Amino acid sequence: MQTSPKSSSPSLITTGIEGLDDILEGGFTPNRLYLISGNPGSGKTTLALRLLLAGAEAGSKALYITLSESAEEIKQMALSHGWNLDATKNLEICEVTATEDILDQDAQFTMFHPAEVELTETTKAVLSEVERVKPTLVVFDSLSEMRLLAQGSLRYRRQILALKQYFAGRKCTVFLLDDGTSEPSDMHLQSIAHGVLNLEQLAPEYGAERRRLRVLKIRGRSYRGGYHDFVIQRGGLNVFPRLVASEHHDEFPTEDVSSGLPKLDSLLGGGLRRGTNSLLLGPAGAGKSTIMTQFVYTSAMERGENAAIFSFEESLSTLLARSNALGIGLEEGIKSGKVTVQLINPAELSPGEFAQRVRNSVEIDGAKMVVIDSLNGYLNAMPEERFLIIQLHELLTYLGQRGVVTILVMAQHGLLGNHMLTPVDASYLADTVILLRFFEIHGEVRQAISVVKKRSGQHERTIRDISTAEGRLALGEPLRGFHGVLGGTPWEDDVRPPVVEATE
Repeated sequence: MQTSPKSSSPSLITTGIEGLDDILEGGFTPNRLYLISGNPGSGKTTLALRLLLAGAEAGSKALYITLSESAEEIKQMALSHGWNLDATKNLEICEVTATEDILDQDAQFTMFHPAEVELTETTKAVLSEVERVKPTLVVFDSLSEMRLLAQGSLRYRRQILALKQYFAGRKCTVFLLDDGTSEPSDMHLQSIAHGVLNLEQLAPEYGAERRRLRVLKIRGRSYRGGYHDFVIQRGGLNVFPRLVASEHHDEFPTEDVSSGLPKLDSLLGGGLRRGTNSLLLGPAGAGKSTIMTQFVYTSAMERGENAAIFSFEESLSTLLARSNALGIGLEEGIKSGKVTVQLINPAELSPGEFAQRVRNSVEIDGAKMVVIDSLNGYLNAMPEERFLIIQLHELLTYLGQRGVVTILVMAQHGLLGNHMLTPVDASYLADTVILLRFFEIHGEVRQAISVVKKRSGQHERTIRDISTAEGRLALGEPLRGFHGVLGGTPWEDDVRPPVVEATE
């Protein structure tokens, strides 16, 4: 499900795609000529058919003129989306095929008379269908065929201008599809059109193809700029408008959210502040996901608030087995509907789709706590995406302004010592940073936890021992009397660390 579009003017033409209507702030201005460009396979035909179907459902006469594909091919493609064009009222398909005369070499050079009065057989067939159907919505697929028939850029551009004037006199909204195979950067054509929508299909080094669109211009109208991810699925295009955090703000109480563990709350200065985000940082196995699960369980089962977990790495069975072993009844929260777990396939996701899923969990499911486990998976899922950290910042700002408690999990490279490496420095984005470490003492490896940053208030500066003694998550007393705990090899106050002398 997409974001709700802004209230549209009755005079605007809806696209039938909620996310695209949101980007266009309601839809297209009627009785204008628009250009929809994109490389083959980017989704132009699917978008065009959805436009016409939405218009036909609203009672408008719609006409699809195809020069590149047969009517049967168009109908079969529509059936793959669940659209039966034969049974759709107010929608007709006009298949214009080249006759033997048009294929004659001499005829190709006379498609338009210089005075733009005489028309070729192709143009006559198109205009004849327009006169018969009298549509208010027309899709012309595609301009590449018209370029080839025109046999020259001057005649081609004059032809487009003539078509624009012809349709303008008949109160008709026209969408021209262009795959750009002949002239990829025809600025003249874009200047003629009232609006230009560009679709792109990208091929990452690994994983499924990704698609995005951008509105290049709409005359006299505001719209949401930038790139917007989308996918083609049964039923048409699912567009994910670019998230702008400043457009979303809710009133919410300023309060700390408890973990359900008094000593952990004490370490945090009362808990996690509503409307902030927290980063759980430490090596693999140090207890990050366990602490996250504890917060989710308390939020759902003790406060009755909905929580959402987005897991990039851990399977649901592993998550439930670990939580059950520690006496954290996460399965109970899932069965009650208070906790939702979405397993993210890193090879199939775009940043826009992920942001939309998070938004849906907040705006539709009412989640008050959101967990991303882990940031490593999020960053690895989209290694070729530029400015991914900026997109993450926008998402965290949005969640904060909605009063959501956000928990980010990030695994550091390494296990012990001072040389722990972080794949990316996200600590500046976090309002609270909770650091976990392994340390070795008295012949055993133990775990420590400390809060090293909290923007929203005071917190303990101590380092506490953390364990899963007797099958329960437990925090010990502050580790006083030790130095170097976070370094991995601490020593007691009355025992100085060994000095390693350099050898020549």
